[in-house]
Amino acid sequence: MVFVTGGTGLVGSHLIKALLDAGTPVRALCRRPYEGFILTPAEQERVEWVQGDLMDVLSLEDAMEGIREVYHCAAIVSFNPRQAETLLRINTEGTANVVNAALEKSVRKMVYVSSVSALGRLKQDSLIDEATQWTEETNNSRYGKSKYYGEMEVWRGIAEGLPAVIVNPTIILGAGDWEKGSAELFKSAYNEFPWYTEGVSGFVDVRDVVQAMIRLMDSTLHSERYVLSADNWTYRQLFSTMADAFGRRSPHKAVTPLLGEVVWRMEKVKSMFTGKDPLVTRETARTAQAVTRFDNRKVLEALPGFAFTPLEETIRFHASALKKHFAL
Repeated sequence: MVFVTGGTGLVGSHLIKALLDAGTPVRALCRRPYEGFILTPAEQERVEWVQGDLMDVLSLEDAMEGIREVYHCAAIVSFNPRQAETLLRINTEGTANVVNAALEKSVRKMVYVSSVSALGRLKQDSLIDEATQWTEETNNSRYGKSKYYGEMEVWRGIAEGLPAVIVNPTIILGAGDWEKGSAELFKSAYNEFPWYTEGVSGFVDVRDVVQAMIRLMDSTLHSERYVLSADNWTYRQLFSTMADAFGRRSPHKAVTPLLGEVVWRMEKVKSMFTGKDPLVTRETARTAQAVTRFDNRKVLEALPGFAFTPLEETIRFHASALKKHFAL
């Protein structure tokens, strides 16, 4: 039996589905009952759900009783400055708790889902790979900082005898709850969000992330990290392709750096009065303008026969799943 944290999230739910398809029994940690549509009711019944929290050390140890392998997917993703303390608590302290429980229960191996945010961001047009070193100067988000510290806990576990692999996905594209996370990108495209930037980032299919994780778990590889990225696209290209998949109008208004700086400041003031998360923060506004490219060669060399799904195919597949689910 394998143990999956964050079982109701985008990566976690797709991972559980793939594991069940392979006949692997799954125990999954969740904070609340599963409400998504990736897992069918029959598949949900095959999962041994454990309702709990990363901060509850004793419940984590109980949940890992008899577990052979651990996939640690649970995390908080937020770029709201007010969430800084929560990010460190869940993404860093929570990961430390998972590592400690895995060591206590002598699990065979762990795969940790980190993020390319933990690698930091270098100057424009620099190619980022696994050797990129995070520093305060290259970091551009509190989320990235929390994931970097989470990685440090995994490396500590490795030093203490826990075989583990770290994956660093770029922006993950997949069908799921489009009210939160990266799935919101599909909703924005469907709603004909008019704005675009020429900023560049890496993007990857959630199915590819899952398959890479499973193959790395099944391999003899450990004590390594791997960037998972299918291709580097502009945000304009991404939203235009999504809009086309939905038969909607493509974005047609350019966001200049100056306009981006004005918008995040306006959103900050608005958030102070409403108490709601700002739609745009300083971090997201500047990231959307940055040209950041990622190198995926290491994982392709490590996993013979593995290939990333072309982004056009990824977008068509998941847009079709969303249209079917929401009867669009």
